[in-house]
Amino acid sequence: MASTNDLKNGLVLNIEGQLWTVVEFQHVKPGKGPAFVRTKLKNVLTGKVVDKTFNAGVSVETANVDKRNMQYLYKDGDDYVFMDLENFDQFTVLAATVGDASKYMLENQEAVVAIHEGVAIYIELPASVELMVTYTEPGLQGDRSSAGTKPATLETGAEIKVPLWLETDTKVKVDTRDGSYLGRVN
Repeated sequence: MASTNDLKNGLVLNIEGQLWTVVEFQHVKPGKGPAFVRTKLKNVLTGKVVDKTFNAGVSVETANVDKRNMQYLYKDGDDYVFMDLENFDQFTVLAATVGDASKYMLENQEAVVAIHEGVAIYIELPASVELMVTYTEPGLQGDRSSAGTKPATLETGAEIKVPLWLETDTKVKVDTRDGSYLGRVN
């Protein structure tokens, strides 16, 4: 348990059996009436964001979430196997928990795995990753402007939009949050 005065960004709360991360908070002390805390909470599992107001000094239940640096080893059926980088224990994460992050994960890549009561609840990848383009249509002469894009398939199987001039077997930097092309890597 923690007081609303102890709220900070990234703290995980257990509200009505669901886990919520504090995205934003603001202590408000109006001229008239009691003080309160206005928060923006994000559901850990669904990603839904809600605004919630707490009276100042009220106790809220915190959840014990352990964030560990792990290395993605391999895919086992539908699940993913990670290795804890501190004690080298292997940990299986369900495909539903990995979700869209699988589009940008290569074997031996590091990620942060959040664990609550022995179960992985979400995965955080680095903000950007470098991946090889395995297929894209060839560019035509004169396609050197930055105006157009075309689809490209990455080595993980994900498909992103790249500039027209980009060719197959080019290493690119990709934003893991929205799958956008960030640039070419030499």
